[in-house]
Amino acid sequence: MGVIVDTSVWSLALQRRNPVDNPQTEALIELIGKGAAIMIGPVRQEILSGVRYTVQFDRLKSALSAFPDEPVKSNDFVEAARICNKCLDSGIVIGNTTCLIGAIANAREMEILTIDQEFQKLTSVVKVPLYQT
Repeated sequence: MGVIVDTSVWSLALQRRNPVDNPQTEALIELIGKGAAIMIGPVRQEILSGVRYTVQFDRLKSALSAFPDEPVKSNDFVEAARICNKCLDSGIVIGNTTCLIGAIANAREMEILTIDQEFQKLTSVVKVPLYQT
């Protein structure tokens, strides 16, 4: 079974100046070794967004090409909208990408590796499987 790796973990693992050693980055390394780290297009976009220099962008884009995108289907977007609406009904504002990751994880029976606290809020409303490190 694959594990969707959220932008927050990729960002920690890819820090150039002071890479952070923590359970999540160690888990990412282990998942990569097993071929179980799952990438989705919106996470790839978030990782690449904000990279200032073309050379760095191209280098990172090339490194990430080792991780093919899990196909995202129309139903995934519909379910993500349903999740976002359910959260709003509960008074919780959750980002669209977080809702989409949750929808994909549920549809594919995958877990999510993250350090983003938004997912904790999400799990208070919708059952979303988080990867335990």
